[in-house]
Parts: sequence; structure tokens; C-alpha cells
Amino acid sequence: MNVKSLLSHHNHYASLGSPWSAKADKVQSITGVMLGCFLLAHLHFESSILLGKEAFYHVVQFLEGGMFSSTGHGFPIVTKVFSIFIMAVVIIHAAVALRRFPAQLGQWRALRRHMHGINHKDSHAWFWQLVTGFILFFLAPVHIFTMITNPEIGPYLSAERVYHANAWLLYILLLPAVVIHAMIGLYRVAVKWGLTRNRAGLRKVAKFLIVYLMVIGLLSLVSYIFIGQDLTLPVTPYRP
Repeated sequence: MNVKSLLSHHNHYASLGSPWSAKADKVQSITGVMLGCFLLAHLHFESSILLGKEAFYHVVQFLEGGMFSSTGHGFPIVTKVFSIFIMAVVIIHAAVALRRFPAQLGQWRALRRHMHGINHKDSHAWFWQLVTGFILFFLAPVHIFTMITNPEIGPYLSAERVYHANAWLLYILLLPAVVIHAMIGLYRVAVKWGLTRNRAGLRKVAKFLIVYLMVIGLLSLVSYIFIGQDLTLPVTPYRP
């Protein structure tokens, strides 16, 4: 290794050990936990469609503050504002996470060689979080921006978006990427900040949650597709 390379490595590790790096780690962990918990809630709210269109309708009205409306109908502006907030959290999370992202092809190749040479479960988990993070960098903003510009939610309106607007093409890619990324992220935060020492047990929980969330997410998506097939355009919002 030449002097230039040594200096480059020294500067790299010095930057990782700087006060800014420590603060960035905390910001990354905090925003990651916020997004992971949001995903857990979001997929369960979405899966209420599996209980029927009326169940999903009432969940939406509750989340949008329907109890404060004289008609019982929620306020879509709530979805818009919350989506803007989530977009801001995603941007902050991505900004602090990018500092550890391989920026050059050679770095990716070195990482792949390293992964082939070791059999460490946490290193492999980090690799898959890196890959899914790269995918989410492009897909997540599209979904969130759609909710900002078109915040109307309901059994028919959501089904129209999924089926007639072909949003299922986005969701079928987004779902596995976001679930894997979030659950591995929550696992790594718990380990990183010493919340548990039982890594093997926590890995089992993370794997279970990945499978479970994928199942309810796919079943919900299929339900929207079936509902969308029976809709005629233009769509009238669902009313029980």
C-alpha cells in the first residue's frame, strides 16, 4: 500500500471517528427506528382490507380524524401532511446513511469478495440492507410523493391506484425491499446500542417479521387488485 492509499484510509477512518460521525449514527438510528415502526403500523393498517372493505374504510376514517368531523368522514389533508413528514424523515435517514454507501464500482467488487470470503451472519445482513437501501432510494420517494399529491384513500380509491394506475408494479418491488431493509435495520439498531445480547434469538424474530409482513403485504395487494378489477371508471369513493 502506497503513501497516498495510507493517507486515504487514515482520513476515512478519522472521519468515521469524528463527533459528526457519532451524531450521524444517532440520527440514522433514530430515523431508522421511526421508519421501521411506521412500516409495522402501515402494513397492518393496510391489511385491514383483508377484513373487508368496510373495515378498511373505518380504519382510514379513524386515522384521518373522522371523529372530529360532523359527517364522520376523515380529512385527507392529514394523510398529505403525514406523508410530507415521512418524506422528510426518509430524506434525513438517507442523507446520513449515504456516507457509508460504496460509491465506486471497485468498492462494490471489494465488498462482494469480502462477503464471499466470510460467513458472518451480521455482515450478510448488512449487505442485504445495503442492497435494499439502494433500491429504496429510487422507489420509496415515488410512493410517498404519490401520497402527497393524491392523498385520497379508501377501498375503491386505493384499489383504483393499485389496479387501474398499475401501482402494483411499484408495490411488488417496494414491498420486499422495504420490509427486508426495515427489519434488518431494527435488528442492527438493537444490537448496535446494546438493547440485547441474544443476537441469534433476535435474528429469528427479524426473519419471522420479514416473512409475516411479506405475507400480509402481498395478500393486501392481491385484495386491492381483485377489488380494482370489478371497478368501473370513473371511481366513486366507497361508502358503507
